[in-house]
Amino acid sequence: MSKIITLLVAIGISAYSWEGYDYENSSYVEIERGNLVRTGKDIELYDYSTGDYKSYEVESIQRSGSTVEIELYDYEKGTYRTVEMTD
Repeated sequence: MSKIITLLVAIGISAYSWEGYDYENSSYVEIERGNLVRTGKDIELYDYSTGDYKSYEVESIQRSGSTVEIELYDYEKGTYRTVEMTD
């Protein structure tokens, strides 16, 4: 019974986020539900390699098959970051 509950909780948690990968930084990332991912909007990205949330501006969004490539602007560093999200 506890395995079923654990599975249901895991499914519920994943339904509220959008997972992806940053190949340049070799890091898994997550965009939680509630972030409107649109060009020009700010989003909060969780980086599993640092264990931190960080705000970025969405610069561009491009769909490629079953993935979505999102280019982000880091206000603090003045740099760009590209993440590939699963669809």
